Amino acid sequence: MRILLFVLMQLAVLVLVSIVGSLLMTLFGVRLSSSSYSGLLIMCALMGFVGSFISLFMSKWMAKRAYGVEVISAPRNAREQFLLQTIAQQAQREGFAMPEVGIYESNDMNAFATGATKDGALVAVSSALLYTLSEDELRGVLGHEMSHIANGDMVTMSLLQGVLNTFVYFFSYLAALAVSQVLSRSDDEEGSGGGNVLVFHLVNMLFQIGFGLLANLILMWFSRHREYRADAGSAALEGKNCMIAALQALQRQGPAMQQPGQFQALCINAGGNVSELFMSHPPLVKRIAALREL
Repeated sequence: MRILLFVLMQLAVLVLVSIVGSLLMTLFGVRLSSSSYSGLLIMCALMGFVGSFISLFMSKWMAKRAYGVEVISAPRNAREQFLLQTIAQQAQREGFAMPEVGIYESNDMNAFATGATKDGALVAVSSALLYTLSEDELRGVLGHEMSHIANGDMVTMSLLQGVLNTFVYFFSYLAALAVSQVLSRSDDEEGSGGGNVLVFHLVNMLFQIGFGLLANLILMWFSRHREYRADAGSAALEGKNCMIAALQALQRQGPAMQQPGQFQALCINAGGNVSELFMSHPPLVKRIAALREL
């Protein structure tokens, strides 16, 4: 039901984008027929969503390749046994199928969850995290990742990315069309894009960069919000002290290694950026403070 409501919200946003776009066209005198306008919105939506959903459905395969994840089919030692057992217990409590569980070699203490569906997810932990954290700390980390799966965060992030991509393509095109028509002062055929083609494509590219930065700010805000929710979910599963201890252990490690761009939002600790506005995760100190306030 939560995912359905989120989909309906995205559709409502697209309708709002269409209405706003129509008003802006009237305001700036942009000429585009109704059929061309609808076709443009549909084309931008397809361009925006297709890439996001291809990435979503390939996310497990891409993550395994990028990190060299070795899926555990049978535990080889007590730590791996504890890992599988804890995830199985948490999956049962959350009410979805046991995800694939994997390990990847890294000196960076980190973990991530990905996958297109709750019942087809992957949880992977780094070797440093698995063999360094205490059992309570590890429970906290695993509870966080399992909460991401339970909340459907991979799907909602893809839907939001698709809407934002649509926003960028659609309004960049309209803005470029307006500027091109004003500069050219031509009476080209309605919907032809009017004006100098080179000017149109240059302006379109510049607006895509500007709107893309704005869209990324929105996406990163939502990503930080879902991290707080996943921390709270872990606290509900294993107790907030386990999650606080896990985040404190990550603090003691120092700055996390920078993750590949498309995987930053997946990891429990994604590393820092120049500004928090562009970070997919809140600072660890803020996450610990939020947990203490629960």
